[in-house]
Amino acid sequence: MPYLVEMLLFLLPFAAYGLWRRLNPRTQPSTILLILAGVGVVLMVGGAFWYGVSRGSAPGSTYVPAQLEGERIAPGHTEPPR
Repeated sequence: MPYLVEMLLFLLPFAAYGLWRRLNPRTQPSTILLILAGVGVVLMVGGAFWYGVSRGSAPGSTYVPAQLEGERIAPGHTEPPR
């Protein structure tokens, strides 16, 4: 079921654009709309790049998965190279 929701959320913008084109066959998207869409794409890619760079672990570090210590769960973490 979650996959169906994810697929619908993915296809929703395409369906909205198709509906808009169906209802307005002779109109073209305005220049400001295209500029805003381009700015949105640039911000999305830049944000994804920044998140990947800021959350990455150090090269050569080792990931230690979450472990159960008694009644407490120790979260996963990375250890520096030895």
